[in-house]
Amino acid sequence: MDLRRVPASRETGWYLALMAPNVKGPSYAWLDPSRLYCHRQGLQDCIADLLQPFCEDPIDLVAGIDAMGFILGAAVASTLQKGFLAIRKAGHLCVETCTQPYTDYSARQKLLEMRTDAIQPGLRVLLVDQWIETGGTMRAAIQLVEQQGGVIAGIAAICIEDSEGGKWIQEHYKCSQCVPQHLMPQFNRHQLESFQAFGATPGQA
Repeated sequence: MDLRRVPASRETGWYLALMAPNVKGPSYAWLDPSRLYCHRQGLQDCIADLLQPFCEDPIDLVAGIDAMGFILGAAVASTLQKGFLAIRKAGHLCVETCTQPYTDYSARQKLLEMRTDAIQPGLRVLLVDQWIETGGTMRAAIQLVEQQGGVIAGIAAICIEDSEGGKWIQEHYKCSQCVPQHLMPQFNRHQLESFQAFGATPGQA
């Protein structure tokens, strides 16, 4: 899809076709959602869709997960006129932090950290990430917030895949994603029909 063009219909999730397939092989994620951020209307509609389920909910703070969750999270915080908290991979914050181990989508063991002075008991936090594949990273972020006494007001991501971890998150927390139900089988297969417009298949070197 042309990054300058806006479809007349703007059907739900129309901007998902802006996302590009992985052409660099298996050591990379299967697609690149960040291409839609380059599209002015696409980004606006994505944020609006993510926030729609929470339009009447009290939210005190938005937290985004390192690293691509920073983009969506900051945009969401700006739209809501709320503060933004960065939940980072360990080793980047020079203040007192709490940490939580997790296994990411590539099955690597990692550590998330969060500053300890941002969340007071009862603070309602909207957690934002770009994507939830296995759910390991998001569950670690949930634990960090809850260990500090925060309340998860909701979880928002462009896509929450129907993995075991993704289903657990949706069963236990109010969630929002941009993928219409009829497109979920494509996302779960990691093969979108819209990739055909790029002339490449996912993982193609």
